Parts: sequence; structure tokens; C-alpha cells
Amino acid sequence: MSVLTSPKTYTGLAAFQVADAVACAIPVPYIAKALDTVQCPQQVRPILPIVKVASAVGLLSVHRFPVLARVTTAALTLYFILAVGAHVRVRDSIPNTVPAASFLALFTAMTLRGPRPND
Repeated sequence: MSVLTSPKTYTGLAAFQVADAVACAIPVPYIAKALDTVQCPQQVRPILPIVKVASAVGLLSVHRFPVLARVTTAALTLYFILAVGAHVRVRDSIPNTVPAASFLALFTAMTLRGPRPND
């Protein structure tokens, strides 16, 4: 049994995605600053909370549709590839890039391992 394959991990990350969606929708000042730093276009920003809520739904699907949860982690891997790429493109600081790189590593590992069947 691995924390990467546990449905509890998927549920916890779904809760995090919802909280992040709310923070993006407000937007919380440090998130707005980060989006400014990576030069995220203004017309894309309203879509980010929707994408994050959709990813939370996909992660929560682990309980009934584990394949969909795995597709969701693959989509999040792509999302974080783009996020890390945005940080690298603008030569953002390492401390600002580490969270995106960490989520990239996490969702890549989760995609490769897949969720374990429910007990």
C-alpha cells in the first residue's frame, strides 16, 4: 500500500484543489502576483478556478471510477508541466517554482502508479 495510490490521497488533493480554486477566484493577492509574474493573460485567469474544481471532481472520482481519477492525474501532470514551463520562461526564482515542480512530480508519480482499488 502506497500513499500515492491511496484514495485518501486523492480525496485530500481534491480538497486542496477546491481551496486553490477559491483562492484563484477571489483572487488572493499572492496568487494574483504569481500569475502576474508568469505573465498569465487576464482572459485565462477566470478559467483557472473552473479547471481546478473540475480536477477536484476528477480526483474524487477515485471512489467509483479509478480510471477517470488516473486520467485526471495525467491532466494535472500536463497542467503542472505548463506551470513549471511558465516559471522557467520568465526566469522566476527557484522558491516560486518549487511548488509547481513538486506538484508536477507528485501527479506524475500518481499517474504512473494509478489508484489502488477501494478496500
